[in-house]
Parts: sequence; C-alpha cells; structure tokens
Amino acid sequence: MTTPNEVTFRLTRCRSSVPRARAMLRAKLGEWRASQAAALEGELILSELVTNAVRVPAPGDRMVGVRIQCRGRGELLRLEVSDAGAGRPEVQRPSELDKGGRGLLLVEALAHRWGVDERPAGIGKTVWAELLAPGAETAPAETQIAAVSVRAGQCVRMWGAWHTVRAVRSERYASGGLAVIVVLDDGGPALRLHAAELLTVRTASAADQRIQAPTGSVVST
Repeated sequence: MTTPNEVTFRLTRCRSSVPRARAMLRAKLGEWRASQAAALEGELILSELVTNAVRVPAPGDRMVGVRIQCRGRGELLRLEVSDAGAGRPEVQRPSELDKGGRGLLLVEALAHRWGVDERPAGIGKTVWAELLAPGAETAPAETQIAAVSVRAGQCVRMWGAWHTVRAVRSERYASGGLAVIVVLDDGGPALRLHAAELLTVRTASAADQRIQAPTGSVVST
C-alpha cells in the first residue's frame, strides 16, 4: 500500500526500466526535499539494483517490483527491488581488466547497509539498501487540535485545502468566552473561531515556513 512517505511500482524486465526507476526516485526525493548528495547516491544505488533485477534469469511474464521509502523523520531512505530470479547476489571482486561485476561494490560503498531477503510469498528475492538522507522531509502527520492550541507556522485544513497560519491572537466574546483569530497566508479574511473548535492541522515543512509570525502573535489565555 502506498503512503505519502512511500511509493511502490512495477517495471518490465527491459533496459529502459532503469532510467524509469531513476526518474521515479528523483521525483519522490524532490517532494521530500532530500539533499542533492542523497539524491545522487540514491539514483546510483537504485540503478544498480534494477539493472541486476532485469538481467537475472526469470520467467518471461515476471516483473520487477520497486519500493521507495522515507523512514523515521526523513533521515533514512530505503530502496527495495524484488525479482523472481533464483539465487542471491554476491559482491564480486573483479580485476582491473574486467569490464563488469562492480555494481554491488558500488552499492556496498554508498549504502549505510544493504542485504537480501527471501520474498514471503511467491518466488525470488528482494534486494534492499538503506542510506542516510539528511534533509529529507517526510509528509507531516495530521491531527485535530482545539483552535486555542493553533500556532503560527502550522498548516490548517480549511475549505478542502491546506493553508499556513500567519498569526494567531485571542479576544473575548461579549459573553465572556474566548475567541481565537487565525490569520492565514492567503490574504483572505481572518478566521474567528471558538477556542474549543477542532481544526485539522499538520506541522509546516521548511519550505512552507516562509512566513514568520510577528512577535506576540501566540494565543494568550
């Protein structure tokens, strides 16, 4: 099952699948705002894993499965490539005159760790590699909180879309209750909410936090 921090897809067993896998990885790492170094190393590793998978002898109708995950808080990138071939890949130690056999050497050098797992169902195996990817940002978790707890810099879901909170202040109703005034980044009218009203929020990513909250903009109770 695909989640905001994961993508899975299948590729045909042909040479053109290698650049397709790289393109998909590049797109996801762009969404996650991974560093350029992590993106480059990830593309090299995935290229080698997919190249091995499309070359391994397997039934003609079998495809190659790819899974890309951003784990933890974005600091670990996991790449998995599954194929229906028999056997387990091993690191080769080619001589200077050999033209090939260096793929897993590259994976071993670049990856934080890597390995091979038997597939729990079906035939074949999954070769995986993990690399440290500082700077990647996973999709922030959503939660519901009372309006009185909203802070500048968070994202709130209103009218079917996400909006970054520019500022928050509070004031008293004539009846004595507490109202929360939420100013959004789109320049529209401020929201005037009851303090206990529930809002769906998530933490803004670094790219979203372009608007700094003015001093004294937090809610006073």
